[in-house]
Amino acid sequence: MARKNASDDPLAPVTLAVGPEELLLDRAVREVVAAAKAADADTDVRDLTPDQLQPGTLAELVSPSLFAERKVVVVRDAQDLSADTVKDVKTYLSSPAEEITLVLLHAGGAKGKGLLDAARKAGAREVDCPKMTKPADRLAFVRSEFRTAGRSATPEACQALVDAIGSDLRELASAVTQLVADVEGTIDEAVVGRYYTGRAEASSFTVADRAVEGRTAEALEALRWSLSTGVAPVLITSALAQGVRAIGKLSSARGGRPADLARELGMPPWKIDRVRQQMRGWTPDGVAVALRAVAEADAGVKGGGDDPEYALEKAVVTIARAARSRGRA
Repeated sequence: MARKNASDDPLAPVTLAVGPEELLLDRAVREVVAAAKAADADTDVRDLTPDQLQPGTLAELVSPSLFAERKVVVVRDAQDLSADTVKDVKTYLSSPAEEITLVLLHAGGAKGKGLLDAARKAGAREVDCPKMTKPADRLAFVRSEFRTAGRSATPEACQALVDAIGSDLRELASAVTQLVADVEGTIDEAVVGRYYTGRAEASSFTVADRAVEGRTAEALEALRWSLSTGVAPVLITSALAQGVRAIGKLSSARGGRPADLARELGMPPWKIDRVRQQMRGWTPDGVAVALRAVAEADAGVKGGGDDPEYALEKAVVTIARAARSRGRA
């Protein structure tokens, strides 16, 4: 969630929104515009990118109006402004105009730091919009979204939503909005499961399918995508375990029709057909190696190792090699 400084008036002369998270940057803009329009329904809003701000343009935008109308001037990607335009902005910061709110969106970092420092020195209201790379931050964001909506969600429900949706804050916010609109009372893990859990499972099983098929590069690509979208590592190890065990079960089963094998092994008939295609390169020794790899990865992601991502990559590579063990025999 965006964090603000002590001067928390959205109609402050200058608002500085800092960080790479687009959802939070957009919310900072919407908050200022909403406050301005509440004060004056005829507020003129100008939303500009660096290429639209030539030297002298800002001076024209912030010049006093004959009708004393309120204005909101939004400057996006302020770190990319030209040197001459930065000079214009710094000049304006020293003496901002009444009835005008300037909103500077800045990605943070070293680029354009001079403008960032100048805005802070001028006493700009600051909104922090960091990229939420840690699962704990995304979990806190979801909890905050439910609180803002005036609704109660269990800790397990919030965690399940993060596991299912991943790292995209827009999707997380949209999911909270949908749940709040559709569900009465406290939102629990079962509700989230009905709506969203399948998404994380789907990406986890994609990793497992590519690995047991021996498609190393594709399995690693699917793994990295799943992790980047916030899929919980334990879901991936679970999918890998199920994939390898299915290979082992079917390879040791007697031949027969898919329907008969489905009853014997507790799998749906369509899965029997898929596993039959996946097991072509497998040997009993390969299955044993893959199961050990899954067990090691499971221990690694549950606290037994320092790097869960590495543990998963190692397991995926080992399983994919085991899937081709018959060809190397």
